[in-house]
Amino acid sequence: MKKYPDKKTIALAAAAFALIVSLGIGSAMAYFTTYATANGGVQINLGFTTTKPDEKVIDMTKHIQITNTGDHECYIRVKALAGAEYQEKLTYSDQSGKWSPGADGYYYYSDIVKPGKSTEELLVGVKNIKDSMESTNTQKDFNVVIIQECTMVSYGEDGKPTADWTKIADTATNTYTGDKGGGK
Repeated sequence: MKKYPDKKTIALAAAAFALIVSLGIGSAMAYFTTYATANGGVQINLGFTTTKPDEKVIDMTKHIQITNTGDHECYIRVKALAGAEYQEKLTYSDQSGKWSPGADGYYYYSDIVKPGKSTEELLVGVKNIKDSMESTNTQKDFNVVIIQECTMVSYGEDGKPTADWTKIADTATNTYTGDKGGGK
């Protein structure tokens, strides 16, 4: 005759099984029901490229240097404007050979200007202005206005730096946008 386990053994086995199953279900339920949420945020400031012109007038010639006061490397261009009588008489020169004229009337600085560094001097004068004033013995008022712009250095897929003069910095929203503006 076969001997079956008694009720105590069955109850003990059932209790052990229930204990093991309940321990496993707790972790499985935690896995399926646990989630996390987060609130708040952190503002990230990627910085902008800004420049500051330094102009000195010596012997009727403007000596112009531009300093990169921003956070990134940049390219710089400069344009001089004068009244209709003087615009065609403007002359540009530099000792470094790093400034070159563009088709759009700007003079472009060839090197990348790092933050805290400055361009070489660009000289802007008015041809024959001193002779004209001395020969007529008159003093005319005129002003040469310097417009300077910068653009952050962009790197192409090949790793070469380029200047994208169509980008416009919107400091109100901390973004750059494209424009159909000119370039070199």
